[in-house]
Amino acid sequence: MPTHKSYHSYLIESLKDPAEAAAYLDAVLEDGDFEHILLALKNVAEARTSLADASHKTDPDWENCYQLLARGEVPGLLAIAQLLNGLGLKLSVTVKEGQAV
Repeated sequence: MPTHKSYHSYLIESLKDPAEAAAYLDAVLEDGDFEHILLALKNVAEARTSLADASHKTDPDWENCYQLLARGEVPGLLAIAQLLNGLGLKLSVTVKEGQAV
């Protein structure tokens, strides 16, 4: 009987840590591929949802954002900000590397 988890299970477990989720999203955002960004947000939302399930707390805004991502729909900026806030993360803007200041 196999004793290893799937990569997806491992990823979701690691994304429960806000620092891991932040680094993961940062790397995907830097790549800039829209489909990858949506998948990364879905993975982060899935990790957060499993945390909410464990504590028996449900946030309707959170659930709405997760459902949008699960259906492959694009949530609005406010929903993404709420999703990140729920995981202890925030949106920020920085100057692109190599860009004149």
